Amino acid sequence: MKATFNKPPLKYVKAVNREIAVFSTEGGNIDKEVVRSFGDEWLKFHDFSDEIITDIAKEYFDLLNDDIVNKNTYALDIGCGTGRWTKFLTQKAGFIEAIDPSNAIYAADKLLGKIENVRLSKASTETIPFDDETFDFAMSVGVLHHIPDTQQAMKDCVKKVKKGGYFYCYLYHNLETRGWWFKTLYWLSNLIRKIVCRLPAGIKRFVCDVLAIVIYMPLVLWVRFLVLIGLRKIAIRMPLSAYNNKSFFVIRNDALDKFGTRLEQRFSKKQVEEMMRNCGLEQIVTSPLSPFYHAIGKKL
Repeated sequence: MKATFNKPPLKYVKAVNREIAVFSTEGGNIDKEVVRSFGDEWLKFHDFSDEIITDIAKEYFDLLNDDIVNKNTYALDIGCGTGRWTKFLTQKAGFIEAIDPSNAIYAADKLLGKIENVRLSKASTETIPFDDETFDFAMSVGVLHHIPDTQQAMKDCVKKVKKGGYFYCYLYHNLETRGWWFKTLYWLSNLIRKIVCRLPAGIKRFVCDVLAIVIYMPLVLWVRFLVLIGLRKIAIRMPLSAYNNKSFFVIRNDALDKFGTRLEQRFSKKQVEEMMRNCGLEQIVTSPLSPFYHAIGKKL
């Protein structure tokens, strides 16, 4: 099932568990500082337990079924990071190619261990080392909104999918369904992000840990209290309500993910679906559930 690379790699690197092909990540549609920052982040936060992966995957992959991904599926994970979603997919798909332009690919190697139905490659959306129309299923989870031209990056991903195959993505939403007070909180947090993202890596990680304690945890604990006293309908409308059932490890990771990157784009549901249609996808389904927005489309 494994395809051959459509170009020779620059080199092979022997990681802990496997050999990783390294391709050029040069191109006009990539922010090298963002890539370096995420590489640093995922090398720090890579020790996701199977329990954490399974619990969070229930939220991200509610749109998948056995018709979309099964043991006959040749899949591509674009921007795999630590490989946590790759690992989840190995239980369902026949074989997965996982790529990432950052050094997080080596964290993915550690997380995936000796799992055999996966191959890791270091590459970007512009240098995906496989022929067009190779894959039955491709996904990019929380990645494309960190690329300068999100639409073009999505096209680069979708062209690797066979006709009749599926593309799944998760993109940050623009808070279009939230009230003014929620948007004000986001505006304030975004000001903090623009400062924190420019800090040196070590200081940035420390500051984001502090933010996880002083910003995330009070709101999360308030949400948990509302749920405890039976006010779930109110709780789910509160900021950070999605972290009600998340561990502090995940909260720390997401604080670094949120405040540590200098490039973050947000989209409406209409924009997400429009970008997917522009890539040749149809039968688009956008989940009504958090995280917003995750959607899937079929390439006809």
